[in-house]
Amino acid sequence: MKIGILKEIKDRENRVAMTPDGVKTLAGHGHAVVVETGAGLGSGFADPEYRQAGAQLVSAAEAWATDLVIKVKELLPGEYQYLTGQLVFTFFHLAGVEPGLTDALLETGTTAIAYETLEDAQGKLPILAPMSAVAGNMATLMGGYYLARFNQGRGVQLGTVMGRQYGKVVVIGNGVVGMHAAHVASSMGAETLMAGLRRKQASAALEMKLDGVAFFLSNEENIGAHLQDADLVVGAVLRRGARAPHVVTEAMVQQMPEGSVIVDVSIDQGGCVETSRPTSHSDPVFIEHGVLHYCVTNMPGAYPRTSTMALCEASLPYALKLANAGLVCLQDDPGLAKAVNTYQGHLTCLPVAEALAREREYTPLQELL
Repeated sequence: MKIGILKEIKDRENRVAMTPDGVKTLAGHGHAVVVETGAGLGSGFADPEYRQAGAQLVSAAEAWATDLVIKVKELLPGEYQYLTGQLVFTFFHLAGVEPGLTDALLETGTTAIAYETLEDAQGKLPILAPMSAVAGNMATLMGGYYLARFNQGRGVQLGTVMGRQYGKVVVIGNGVVGMHAAHVASSMGAETLMAGLRRKQASAALEMKLDGVAFFLSNEENIGAHLQDADLVVGAVLRRGARAPHVVTEAMVQQMPEGSVIVDVSIDQGGCVETSRPTSHSDPVFIEHGVLHYCVTNMPGAYPRTSTMALCEASLPYALKLANAGLVCLQDDPGLAKAVNTYQGHLTCLPVAEALAREREYTPLQELL
């Protein structure tokens, strides 16, 4: 199979979908790999490294003109012109982005294979997980940075000063993002609370991994009460493939202290805070009701070297499976089949169809294969 690796064009997105070692593995299995010139520079991988790994350096148009395109982030409008019905393997987040992307995928018959809905044999999200971990670590660090007074923040430093604890962090969601955000916050010494829906599961996890983190049941009353004196709120709510629910209402935001910070990591899927809207690394924050909102849609792109290596390690086995067997492999891998969001003009992911109010266009993938 001919495989194309693209240079990302999203704002300050310096990740690349494959490291030179990943390319070497694909080429070693007999696949022709082409890499857009300069694709890896932002992650510290130079063009000669890809040549040595067995890739050919090409233009963007040539990298798109392949059987399987591997990317990091969703397509932007300027990339729609390259869709010709090929396989595209990347983060799509169709429930949270402009519907024009879904329209373009359907109109061109493109097979959209989404990292964020791919499951392993245990039902986990193996490609989303490492990026969620990076974003979770980053959420607390960015929140602490924007709490600084010179950023119009409240002026509270998260952590301990001479043995005294300062700062209250509320993490909403106890998945990978939430666990990592809470771990960083508690390690810094801030008062850290985590909201989740499954108390037993969360309590066990907290006992094993997160000292100093208090768990509370996620409901409107509890969240509203804890946000009234929170310095930092991290939104870490996930519904697989679907839009995130607004668990933090505008009324709750209005009750937060002036200069406090919200980091909505769920923004890729629409955001779990009612006042959130997508931002970029070039313009990362806005103020609503006196509260700073950090809602960057590609947070791990800020640390591209780490993120690229973690992403490639997670995605390479699936990329290799697709390249070796094509879509035939979906018959024996139901978890990989769940990653197919569109196929030959059909919408094949029910949560996406529901989020876009296009349920009538949904067709189960197994009926099409």
